[in-house]
Amino acid sequence: MADPSSYRPRPGEIPDSPGVYRFRDEHRRVIYVGKAKSLRQRLANYFQDLAGLHPRTRSMVTTAASVEWTVVSTEVEALQLEYSWIKEYDPRFNVKYRDDKSYPYLAVTMNEEFPRVQVMRGHKRKGVRYFGPYAHAWAIRDTVDLMLRVFPVRTCSAGVFKNAARTGRPCLLGYIGKCSAPCVERISPEDHRELAEEFCDFMAGRTGTYLRRLERRMAEAAEEMEYERAARLRDDIGALKKAMEKNAVVLADATDADLIAVAEDELEAAVQIFHVRGGRVRGQRGWVTDKVEEITTGALVEHALQQLYGEETGDAVPREVLVPALPDPVEPVQEWLTGRRGANVSLRVPQRGDKKALMETVQRNAQQALVLHKTKRASDLTTRSRALEEISDALGLDSAPLRIECYDISHLQGDDVVASMVVFEDGLARKSEYRRFQIKGFAGQDDVRSMHEVITRRFRRYLAEKERTGEWTDGEEPGAEPGAQADPGAAAAGLAEPPASTLTEDDGRPKRFAYPPQLVVVDGGAPQVAAAQRALDELGIDDIAVCGLAKRLEEVWLPGDDDPVVLPRTSEGLYLLQRIRDEAHRFAITYQRTKRAKRFRSSPLDDVPGLGETRKQALIKHFGSLKRLRSATIEQICDVPGIGRKTAETIVAALAQAVPGGPAVNTATGEIMDDTEEPGQQTGSPGEPVSTGAPDERRGQER
Repeated sequence: MADPSSYRPRPGEIPDSPGVYRFRDEHRRVIYVGKAKSLRQRLANYFQDLAGLHPRTRSMVTTAASVEWTVVSTEVEALQLEYSWIKEYDPRFNVKYRDDKSYPYLAVTMNEEFPRVQVMRGHKRKGVRYFGPYAHAWAIRDTVDLMLRVFPVRTCSAGVFKNAARTGRPCLLGYIGKCSAPCVERISPEDHRELAEEFCDFMAGRTGTYLRRLERRMAEAAEEMEYERAARLRDDIGALKKAMEKNAVVLADATDADLIAVAEDELEAAVQIFHVRGGRVRGQRGWVTDKVEEITTGALVEHALQQLYGEETGDAVPREVLVPALPDPVEPVQEWLTGRRGANVSLRVPQRGDKKALMETVQRNAQQALVLHKTKRASDLTTRSRALEEISDALGLDSAPLRIECYDISHLQGDDVVASMVVFEDGLARKSEYRRFQIKGFAGQDDVRSMHEVITRRFRRYLAEKERTGEWTDGEEPGAEPGAQADPGAAAAGLAEPPASTLTEDDGRPKRFAYPPQLVVVDGGAPQVAAAQRALDELGIDDIAVCGLAKRLEEVWLPGDDDPVVLPRTSEGLYLLQRIRDEAHRFAITYQRTKRAKRFRSSPLDDVPGLGETRKQALIKHFGSLKRLRSATIEQICDVPGIGRKTAETIVAALAQAVPGGPAVNTATGEIMDDTEEPGQQTGSPGEPVSTGAPDERRGQER
């Protein structure tokens, strides 16, 4: 525990101006980021008598080992910089809202030639119109299903669309009238885009025009005694009204507003947001946070606004934002929101009328969310704590292993040998810390030798960086450890770490391979455990425990022991070890299958120097298949745009040396593809791997 007086700045060093400050721990990690109108006054509050500080503030200043600050011109700049640094450094003592899910949106891809209606999650893309967020994806699908009667916009994937265009037959929705079938040119691109625009207008709340138009057409059809058409229009009107009923009007005058409510106790706070567009509730979302600092409701609201609108611009920021309490001061926050929107934004507390009544509803939702979260978390915390204590007792550890790393080896009959490293902290998966390795020290199948190589590489890097810095390690540079890669699934979910090229010794961001675990778990029995322990011994590491979990009887093996440790089948500790082992196996086999699929999709064109992906696709598109390209002359190849004579000669030579593979097989269905299709041309449904006479691949043969 550090004494705050040991790093307290000298009097007069701190400027009396707006700025952002960072507290760092002894390992140079940023643990807290804050902003202030006056840095001198704000920082002085942290260096008073410890007995007068809030318990969480006291914990922060005693954990810290230094403080630094950056001066800015205005409070708005301070707000922007604080948000950027919290996103960048992920400080442990800052308020961080944990969103329990990725909320789905109804999206219309207006950036495509034929716009598509679909469910989307994650980061928003340029040129796509979004509506929501919705609480459940099925709610979006129900709404879309009703509206396709009136606005038959394309909903199919790119693969299905191309396949229908190739065969000249639309999908089922095209036959039943819920798609205008642009794939078979039943509608022109211009008319289909106009249809998509009308769909977006209706979803944006401009409903009256379309309902009146349909009612007028229904009356005209009835007058002309076209009763079947009138009945269909009547059903269309009913479908639209039913879709509208799912979002009842809650605010008059087609108001666009976001309502934010906060429910809190001494330890935690829950935030609920209702998104109202056109007077209707279009979406709802919620966050929960630990109150790791003494903080007011207004400050919680300010952090919620930063997370909600920090990446948004334009109409994504509504004209009105209604909150239970205003940040102090409110002017910088309001100016920041106005800058994000590009127009004036009203930030206020509702006092009366419909908006106050709706805010009470949002508040009740926040209170219920906090109660539900506390109930779940109490159970989860108790279970995880018991599991870690059981592992500590069973393995004879000095303390509970708060960081556990697990390693697994995967291969297919000795080919594509890879390894995985997964990390669990406090009993929870830390996916941003996952790593994967290619085994390059030798060829063939040897799980024991592979485990020794992986453990050696992981901890050699740790020791090298620790020696270089004198205390702790720096970030892992891409390629510094051959074969070590981050979890791609974590990156798609937004959990991946910053690019290593931007990591410096003193930047305080999370480090790769930097923090040693208290326990290393290997997937296997005594031989794998012995290999892992031998690797640590060779590196001189003696403060990390090692164990192995064998699949056959779920026995826990310790280095040097002739008999395993047998945990009870009902043990929470055994269940946690099983989950960690299974996650390592999943991550390893996913990587191994990805490498294998990439190898199977290889083409002789890959070996042609200077031939990029664009020109390879142009060749396949021009000739139709690799087989026809193989039989083409140099002059015929030169006819392809972008292919010169020298490149054509190289292509002919490469194809002449390549041995044609066996017939293409769709491994998902076992279907033998058309013999005009060869590796290098995608066959089957999108995403299905294509085999080319490779050895039989059955899941039972994978390790």
